[in-house]
Amino acid sequence: MFNKLVAECIGTFWLVLGGCGSAVLAARFPEVGIGLTGVSLAFGLTVLTAAYALGPVSGGHFNPAVSVGLWPAAASPGATWPPTSSAR
Repeated sequence: MFNKLVAECIGTFWLVLGGCGSAVLAARFPEVGIGLTGVSLAFGLTVLTAAYALGPVSGGHFNPAVSVGLWPAAASPGATWPPTSSAR
């Protein structure tokens, strides 16, 4: 369980750093030129790399809404929500 929590924490950090960082970069320095397309690609690529790198360890639920959405399909047990949500 500890490895899963660490993987969730690292994956969330990676998502915030890559996705939100590119959005801040695009807003603060418009002359850089990444724009909306660059921000969209940054978010997509950070989710892709986090899912491939950390998905086998944690399942790749870097957003609590994913875990809640998978619960009715019995793909995510509800008992793991409190610790993984706190790791995020």
